[in-house]
Amino acid sequence: MRTAYRVETVRAAEQALMARLPEGALMQRAAAGLAAACVDLLGRGGVYGSRIVLLVGAGDNGGDALYAGARLARRGAGVFAVLLVPGRAHAGGLAALRAAGGRVVPEVPPRVDLVLDGITGIGGRGGLREAAVPVVRAAEASGAVVVAVDLPSGVEADTGQVLGESVRADATVSFGAYKPGLLIDPGAERAGAVRLVDIGLEAFLPDVPDLEALQYADVAALLPFPGPESDKYRRGVVGVVAGSARYPGAAVLAVAGALRGGAGAVRYVGPGGNEVIARFPETLVHAGPPSKAGRVQAWVVGPGLGDRSSEMADVLSADVPVLVDADGLRLLDEAEVRARTAPTLLTPHAGEAAALLGVSREEVEGTRLASVRTLARKYGATVLLKGSTTLVTDADGPVRVNPTGTPWLATAGSGDVLSGLAGSLLAAGLPARDAGSVAAYLHGLAARRAADGAPIGAQDVAAAIPSAWRDVTRS
Repeated sequence: MRTAYRVETVRAAEQALMARLPEGALMQRAAAGLAAACVDLLGRGGVYGSRIVLLVGAGDNGGDALYAGARLARRGAGVFAVLLVPGRAHAGGLAALRAAGGRVVPEVPPRVDLVLDGITGIGGRGGLREAAVPVVRAAEASGAVVVAVDLPSGVEADTGQVLGESVRADATVSFGAYKPGLLIDPGAERAGAVRLVDIGLEAFLPDVPDLEALQYADVAALLPFPGPESDKYRRGVVGVVAGSARYPGAAVLAVAGALRGGAGAVRYVGPGGNEVIARFPETLVHAGPPSKAGRVQAWVVGPGLGDRSSEMADVLSADVPVLVDADGLRLLDEAEVRARTAPTLLTPHAGEAAALLGVSREEVEGTRLASVRTLARKYGATVLLKGSTTLVTDADGPVRVNPTGTPWLATAGSGDVLSGLAGSLLAAGLPARDAGSVAAYLHGLAARRAADGAPIGAQDVAAAIPSAWRDVTRS
């Protein structure tokens, strides 16, 4: 599992570690790891004879870049430093670079193989300063590989926000711990491929991170598998209340996701029964109300529901986990959700989250991490905030960020499939936070496999879920 920590936490850990090390040793560790990563990124061309540009700011990030540049210069690279704040560059790093044969130049030279962004790093606030923008754009236009030192300059380390101009890196070398801004868009998109360099910080970081991202092994360990004594009821039954005369497809897609999510059976309640049976004859269809449909271990309510508030209230009164999506979020009553004793999982996109919080969509999109935490606390629920970076959290504990997906997933009905999939995992016994994050992971992975660089529809995503499941469990 990848874990990320806020700047304040990382700084405290660095101070504790530096107290046990000789002066400057921590920066040298970081520089060594950074230089090694650059060697790998230069690939077949190798270091000797390559041309490397350092974009150097006034802080320790610039010192890391300068010391790494000195190591690369000693291996035969031509290293050129552009000082964004002349007179305030790290003195020791600058001396080391010059001693190794590196040069200070006023602008990005022609023919560059690799650029090191050491302008601001995790201590920076706001976008790039005006004077830095043309230098950064010239470096990016050179065609060189752009490597950010710890964090792309202009990206907010704790949130992933970009409040102005920023560096767009091909790769980021992060020291000691991931920072939230490396895992949450738009910062994650600016970071490129992220490599973590061990500098000895782990022993000084708290056990509970601020952010975490599941990986294959984590997902495989959480997925439900039937045992020898399993039957369809022991595996869990998920109820789906979805669809309407206007949106019958929402019912079909939610059931499609549910059938592939590991539960033993799916009960459908709503006006789309004929459409559901025509597509999935194994579904147990009931005219309703939900409370009369038979035993379930979890409910999914909302996709294409329209204004059927009575069915919504019936579902929320059940003493089983409930997932609320789409139209169900419009009908949500805060007090009713907070009064529930069984888990509730809300799955809004940014616009729906904005309506629930009473703010603009732009505010949610600009503060995704804060928004998902606020929403979870407001409703006393687990929240899955959909988007280019899907976030899952409950009122306590770290936020989970989903690392899978593809832009092709932005297609009508894909959220209905996700709801059914997550609801099925709830019925199979996963806690709401695990059900949401595992569903998002499989959903994103299935979309990648289905798309393979081409447009897809929601049905394609649902059909690819078993393949994604097998991929995770066999790795």
